[in-house]
Amino acid sequence: MLRIALRGVPALLLAGVAFATGGARAESGLLLEYPDGFGVVPASTYDLNRKQVGSAHLVIEKLDTGNVRTFVESGFTGGARTVVQAELTPVDGGRMLRPVRQESRSFDADGNALGVLTIDHEGAVASCAKPGGEEVVRLDLPPGDRVANLTLNLLFLPLVRGESEDLDFQLFLCGGGPKFIDFVANLAPGSHNGKRRGRAVEVRYGPDFGFASMVARNFVPKLSFWFEPRAPHKWMAHRLPLYGNGPEVFVVRDGIPPSWLGDE
Repeated sequence: MLRIALRGVPALLLAGVAFATGGARAESGLLLEYPDGFGVVPASTYDLNRKQVGSAHLVIEKLDTGNVRTFVESGFTGGARTVVQAELTPVDGGRMLRPVRQESRSFDADGNALGVLTIDHEGAVASCAKPGGEEVVRLDLPPGDRVANLTLNLLFLPLVRGESEDLDFQLFLCGGGPKFIDFVANLAPGSHNGKRRGRAVEVRYGPDFGFASMVARNFVPKLSFWFEPRAPHKWMAHRLPLYGNGPEVFVVRDGIPPSWLGDE
């Protein structure tokens, strides 16, 4: 049976990299749309039965440097939770963003730290640190990488608008040893060719194993993001594990009924 450990892939709101040589600064190869607004997004965490189990703290802000920072904390009240943040820098005259750094910290049901996952795009390295930082394992970011652990809501917008039928990217995972895994995302059935049905547009994604991808998705957690069907297609919710082998949850923007989210 195929099993993918998603440790360090958090429930987050929200991506390759040219290898640094001769002191030159590396850069992510992903360009993401500049957000349509800043501030706090009220949200809550639900279990798979659509029962609220905790709050969610989501913030997107503009830093004094001009960079954009996203911060998300979600999970069970007094239990398992994940805290993630990403920093992005404006490019293309301020119309787009390029990821600079991504970081994820997870805690189990007893509050024990599970370590830190970091993606340093300018340093062209990704790392997994055990609790306390006593051991750190690093991998060079591959040339032309599309590592998008913490910026999926921005990455998926071309799919939501019907501008693309599928989208490929990578996730950096720490569970079972650090690795880069190719992923592919596409619209769920019922949202095709820019025609939307229902109250939300769902984007589904999973490991890209070529022709075996459809079979492989039967053995991995269900991974989805939901967006408003009208521009600017704001984030509504997402479903994924809080961390590798951790509980699967829905993180839902306040005011959005969890019943709107599909069961398939």
